[in-house]
Amino acid sequence: MMLRQWLYGLMLGSLLMPFSTVAEDGVSATEIRVGMVNAQSGPAADLGLGMYHGALSYFQRVNAAGGVHGRQLVLISKDDGYEPARTAAQTRRLIQAHEVFALLGYVGTPTSRAALPIAQQSRVPYLFPFTGAEFLRTPAKPEVFNIRASYIEETEQLVDYALQDLGVQRIALLMQDDSFGEAVKGGLSGALFKRGLQIDAQARIQRNSLDVADAINTLHSAQPQAVFFVGTYRQLTAAVKQAKAVGLNTRFLTVSFIGTEGFIREAGSDADGVYISQVVPSPQDTSLALVQAYRTDVNPLHLGHASLEGYIGAMVFVQALRDAGSAPTREGFIEALEHINTDLGGFQVTFSRTDHQGSEAVYLTRVENGQAVPVEKIRDQPDGHVIRAVVGR
Repeated sequence: MMLRQWLYGLMLGSLLMPFSTVAEDGVSATEIRVGMVNAQSGPAADLGLGMYHGALSYFQRVNAAGGVHGRQLVLISKDDGYEPARTAAQTRRLIQAHEVFALLGYVGTPTSRAALPIAQQSRVPYLFPFTGAEFLRTPAKPEVFNIRASYIEETEQLVDYALQDLGVQRIALLMQDDSFGEAVKGGLSGALFKRGLQIDAQARIQRNSLDVADAINTLHSAQPQAVFFVGTYRQLTAAVKQAKAVGLNTRFLTVSFIGTEGFIREAGSDADGVYISQVVPSPQDTSLALVQAYRTDVNPLHLGHASLEGYIGAMVFVQALRDAGSAPTREGFIEALEHINTDLGGFQVTFSRTDHQGSEAVYLTRVENGQAVPVEKIRDQPDGHVIRAVVGR
């Protein structure tokens, strides 16, 4: 009788075991696999490498302390060279061959357009890409979460500063000829339209191309007071140098995607005077607990705005993963993300069911002597006083 009961129990246990131990893709008893595809070669390499090193550094901190609910975080990274076709192929590989739990830290608008349908089809979370494109934000998509401010918010701040503080009225556009360029152009056009203005002149360059001579010549004939640039740091370097070579005396303004540290390194002294909007605090601002921890964890060779953004993304990922419990599912993880409301040590991130953009913070900087320094807005008050305020919130 006892033998029969034992055999029955063994048989019942074997039948139930597959259902009780089945885990979400990317989750095992010992690890959680996270996928990343971005530019780690080519003209945008600093961005992808920065995101990778920032996220990896925080994961290493967490792993050294025992991981999340006893599981180690494994970051599987692939290079797409900032080419959408490669992004799509590598994304399929991560989902099908590596069975990652989530996708984290992609770089770019055209690359996100290539990856997103694949992620959505497999219901894999697409987290915190390095782009401010509106299609990732409106309407909110169940699997998609952004931390950074949108390009609309970045361009609004840059245009306001250019018109109100620099006295600029004629703004030309030099843009990458793809969905990234169009995304920022939309924000720029909207910000100017609100103020009764429009883009004064425009020229286009090809993605990953450094051939900017014709575009600069086109803008030279228009003599704009400022050029709003949309592209990568090596392209901006080529544009600034070409403008100086042909005698185009103008200001350059650009959004955070440029890759600030890469631009300063490539352009040298020619970078001075360029205005760049940022979506994370300065990686030099050690008054913030966030930046103190970041600088402790990240190799000095990799410090910069991109790696800080990757580090922030990894922090938010880990917090949501912890909140999702000891047997995480993608559905439970997304539920946890939608309840995130956290101060990371000087940088606030808040999500909800209807809003999957965690931050609206924009910080304006100007390159001076090889450093991106905060700029001030100067505003006359009705009582005749002048106020100065560092841009950013």
